[in-house]
Amino acid sequence: MMDFLTGTGLAASAGLNAYIPLLVLGLLDRYTQFVNLGSGFDWLSNGWVLIILSVLLALEVVADKIPAVDTVNDFIQTIVRPTSGGIVFGSTAVSNIAGFSVGGSDTVTDPEAYVQSGAWVAIVVGIIIALLVHLFKMTMRPLINGATVGVGAPMVSTAEDATSVLLSIAAIFLPILAALILVAIAIPVTMAVSRIRARKKRSQAVTTY
Repeated sequence: MMDFLTGTGLAASAGLNAYIPLLVLGLLDRYTQFVNLGSGFDWLSNGWVLIILSVLLALEVVADKIPAVDTVNDFIQTIVRPTSGGIVFGSTAVSNIAGFSVGGSDTVTDPEAYVQSGAWVAIVVGIIIALLVHLFKMTMRPLINGATVGVGAPMVSTAEDATSVLLSIAAIFLPILAALILVAIAIPVTMAVSRIRARKKRSQAVTTY
C-alpha cells in the first residue's frame, strides 16, 4: 500500500514537472541511504544524468513562467511528463525507498521475469496518473493566462513547482501525507472545474436565447 502511495505521489509530481521527481530520486539514491534504486533505474543517480536533468529543469522552470511559451512547452511535455511518471512509479516496484521494497532488482534485468512479476503495471499506472495531471495543467494554463492577461503564469507555475517538490519529498518519506496533499488539491480543483463548466453552460444558454 505504501509503495502505491509513493508511486502515485511521484507520478502526480511528474505531471506537474517531469524533472523534479527524477532529480529527487536520483539525488537521494546517490547521496543518501533513503533510496536504493533497483537495477534498471539506478541510472537516475548517474552524475551526467543528474546534470542533464538539472539543465532541463532550469529550462522548464523558465519556459513555464512565460505566457504563450508555457503553452508550447506544455505540448512538448505531453510526452515527457507521462514518461517521467512511468519511470518514477515503476522505480517503486523494484527499489528500496525509505525502508520498504516491493520487488527485487532482477525483475528488470530479466525481461521475462519482469513481465511475469507484473511490475510493468506500475509503469503504466504512473504514465496514466502523470498524463491526467499534465492534461489538466495544460488545459487550465491558457484559461489562467487569458483571465489574468498573462500575469498569473509565473505565480501559478511557481506554485506548481513547489507542489511538485513537496509531493516528491512527501511521497518518499511520508506517503500518507502525499496522499492527503493530493486529496486536498483534488477537492478545490474539482470544484473549480465544475464552476467553469457551469459558467460555460450559462454562457451558451444566453447566446442561444
